[in-house]
Amino acid sequence: MLDERTERVLWAVIQSYIENPDPVGSRYVTKKYAFSYSPATIRNIMADLEDMGYLKQPHTSAGRVPTDKGYRYFVEHIISRDIGYDERLVEELERRIKNMVEDMDGVLNEATKTLSTLSHFLGLAISPGPEGSTLRRIELVPYKDDRIAVLILTDEGVIKHKIIKNEFSLTANDLSSIAKYLNREFTGYTIKEIRNQLVKELAEDKNLCDTLIERALKLCHESLDEYGANVFITGLSSILDLPDFTDIEKIKELSKAIEDKHKMIKLLDRIVQTEGVQVVIGSENPIKEMSAMSIIASTYKDKDRPAGIVGVIGPKRMDYKAVITLVDTAARYLSKIFEEGGGK
Repeated sequence: MLDERTERVLWAVIQSYIENPDPVGSRYVTKKYAFSYSPATIRNIMADLEDMGYLKQPHTSAGRVPTDKGYRYFVEHIISRDIGYDERLVEELERRIKNMVEDMDGVLNEATKTLSTLSHFLGLAISPGPEGSTLRRIELVPYKDDRIAVLILTDEGVIKHKIIKNEFSLTANDLSSIAKYLNREFTGYTIKEIRNQLVKELAEDKNLCDTLIERALKLCHESLDEYGANVFITGLSSILDLPDFTDIEKIKELSKAIEDKHKMIKLLDRIVQTEGVQVVIGSENPIKEMSAMSIIASTYKDKDRPAGIVGVIGPKRMDYKAVITLVDTAARYLSKIFEEGGGK
């Protein structure tokens, strides 16, 4: 933990950089904030913060900018004490979705638009997955070009089709045997239970003597990957005018990354397992193309069970307090809709 004086200077540098994307100098901090510290004191504190990895100096003659470590401290120890509830967002959501509470995809689409409008960044949502659905039957059928058509039937009567590669050159008889094995082992279990069991068994595949069973587990794992989730991302045009995105190549990389549904679901999968608003900053992001971005996201719930994710994607130089408040408010609002029976 930093002492109070050092923490205040770190806050001042980050707040200044959020407002204006130019390196922040000690003279600027002295003039802007009435800390009653001498310019020399602030200069020394900023140098100490750089030595500790919270700030960096882009050029020797320039001021300093926050590092990912600096942003992390800012989020966890400075602004976390005062996160509120955004009434503007609630009013806007009420206006936009009052006639579509039975259409959860429509609700999520409007929620991302509203988050994008109010934050000026990208609004993000992932629809409820089928984690609680129970498997009734899975079928594997040979398909053209060495592929396999997978049909999954759940207790809700939902049939999911997916085409996967036939990397093991399995015959129709092999697929029939594999389907029988999977149905015998997993019928009656929820999708979440099956996924957990698959992860466990595949991690121990060295103990599997039967090659067909090993292949059955891998096929089942691939078949259920991404199953059922829809990703909504809105507002790319909102961030194109920001000074953080003057490089056209960076914009292309970002566009490609957010269009990759598989990557986005993988990135946000861990958030479903956590409580409260989660902040992923810069280099903490496993998607290389998004290393200049931060993601603020939270689960919304259905009767105390995580149902999906809502959030915002923006540059690291964002107003974290305001965006965390927006995301927390949106998650609470969507949870309330579920609690009242919407989206069914």
